[in-house]
Amino acid sequence: MSFSFFAPRIVAAMVVLFAATRLLFADTFSERMAPCLACHGEKGYSEQPIVPSLGGQPAPYLLIQLYLFRENQRASTYRKGDHMVEIMSEMTKGFTDDDLRRFSDFLSRLPPPPRLHDTPDPARMMSGRKLISEHRCNSCHNLDLTGRESVPHIANQREDFLAKTMREYRDNIRHGYDGVMASVLAPVNDQQIADLAYYIARFQ
Repeated sequence: MSFSFFAPRIVAAMVVLFAATRLLFADTFSERMAPCLACHGEKGYSEQPIVPSLGGQPAPYLLIQLYLFRENQRASTYRKGDHMVEIMSEMTKGFTDDDLRRFSDFLSRLPPPPRLHDTPDPARMMSGRKLISEHRCNSCHNLDLTGRESVPHIANQREDFLAKTMREYRDNIRHGYDGVMASVLAPVNDQQIADLAYYIARFQ
């Protein structure tokens, strides 16, 4: 195979290695947090495709996710062009339990993502609102979809991330704590997932 085949993979690996090394050897908490904020957003909301906003997430939820990444029990593989990048397990593999708590506490205090200021499609908003009620999303995520304890804040989350995550739960690629998400989403088709993500990303 030619170098051009391997070049994107080499670049991706170097990016992950650089970020992880920077995190591991940084002296101050601010320096260690910088790579996280570079991807997830300094103001609590992500501007990167597929990368979730972390502002306003409950600290217990963040703590669990960071632990799962560190223990290689949750994957964070993202497609970049024609190659896949695994980053979160690499970023957290040197974390102590105290690190996990400190990072989750800090991120939970960032402001939640603001709602989108576009002009929503009324039909899709109505469809998403109906699906939220039918599948009782607001019984776990709260009526305002801000989550609690180990249940994530999903209001105004990135639409692309929401759709990707719901498809992964439904298709049993991403596993929840007790299988509830897979069960809830099992009967939901792709268009309904798209409408749910559309509505939640614009939740008011």
